[in-house]
Amino acid sequence: MAADHTHPAPSAPPRVRRILVLTVVPLFVATVLAAMLLWPRGGSPQTDGGADVPRHPGTVTRVVSEPCPPVPSVPEGTPRVGDGRCGTVDVRVDDGPNAGQQVRTPVPDGPGAPRVEVGDKVVLVELADPTDPATSNWNIAEHQRGTPMVWLAVIFAAAIVAFGRWRGLAALAGLAASFAILLTFVLPGISAGRSPLLVAVVGAALIMFVVLYLTHGVTAQTSVAVLGTLGSLVLTGVLATIATAATHLTGFGSEDATTLSMFQGDVDLHGLLLAGIIIGSLGVLDDVTVTQAATVTELANANPGLTRLQLYRAATRVGRAHIASTVNTIVLAYAGASLPLLLLLTADSRPIGQILTSEFLAQEIVRSAVATLGLIAAVPLTTGLAAVVTAAGRSDAPAPTDAPAPRPQPDRSEALAALSSPRTAGSDEPDRTRTAPPPEATDRWPKSNRSTDTAW
Repeated sequence: MAADHTHPAPSAPPRVRRILVLTVVPLFVATVLAAMLLWPRGGSPQTDGGADVPRHPGTVTRVVSEPCPPVPSVPEGTPRVGDGRCGTVDVRVDDGPNAGQQVRTPVPDGPGAPRVEVGDKVVLVELADPTDPATSNWNIAEHQRGTPMVWLAVIFAAAIVAFGRWRGLAALAGLAASFAILLTFVLPGISAGRSPLLVAVVGAALIMFVVLYLTHGVTAQTSVAVLGTLGSLVLTGVLATIATAATHLTGFGSEDATTLSMFQGDVDLHGLLLAGIIIGSLGVLDDVTVTQAATVTELANANPGLTRLQLYRAATRVGRAHIASTVNTIVLAYAGASLPLLLLLTADSRPIGQILTSEFLAQEIVRSAVATLGLIAAVPLTTGLAAVVTAAGRSDAPAPTDAPAPRPQPDRSEALAALSSPRTAGSDEPDRTRTAPPPEATDRWPKSNRSTDTAW
């Protein structure tokens, strides 16, 4: 692996480091204590998720297509639900007690049914016949996706490490830590009946501390980004609470939320909506705050003469350009995730005003608007903190000891006297146009055989 050629930011003076430590460490300790108090104990509550249907991996060995028989109860010309595929599929069971057995299943049909060919790796489900429990019916549920997803994950990780090197490896570790916190704390905590908003804020803060310091190192620049991100997260939570209360959102704005309420009726869907806004905003906030802190540091290093206000104004101009592109990213990300909903709403015959104010679409509008407001607030907050820390560090930094001495300035009167003095007659020196400088002037300048690097 090649070496990392990135140049780390200079360390902050001791006084600045002490101030950052006294600010960041108590916040981190408070986050850890809150996580310990909210940590789910005793496991998640048991829910009735239906009967456990056996699933077995298999390989398609034969596909026989047949014309679909007419349905007596449906008039001629009525379109069928699905693709109208009929026939049988022979599948070899690859694992389990029936490994090696050839089973016959109907060709998958219906909305979202997989298209199978010989050699495909599929997942079989075994269903007991209601009329004869001793008899089992086999059906193809879906394709096996484990191997392609593993290869995709390997390529994803290799590309990040190849480009980012050690920093890319740290980013992968931060990504793993984020998923670990989500899967072991945030989701189980919400399922256990904890306040979704409180769990989301604590979980997001925990993710922020771990990921930022793991990826970018324990530096003053990272600490500024941490403080800016934490402040923006709190502001985002407050704005989300106000916006959802003003628009009377209940959290039942999606089919997934409605389905969840059937299996876990004690989950606060309104709080879950707020938690989703905070978790979704965290990734973009990290990007903005780290960029702004790094921008202030680089500007100060490139031009040490910039004042604190000049640093703030210059970095804010960079932040405006960043926000202009990031806002579009947020809106398009939410729109892409809700594309089926948007297509469904375009076929709605209601007026556009009723569509925009419906629970389904109002939820996405509020989500995008609140995330954008928190993102905009992160720029001046982080830039101001970075400007204060950088300017304080620059003023406290000692003057470098190896700085070159100022160049000696010749005395103008001595130069005029040397030019106006008469020539010395009878001199044997090769150059007769030069006159010897006065003794006191000779003593001021280094001898010809000495280096002038130190004086210059």
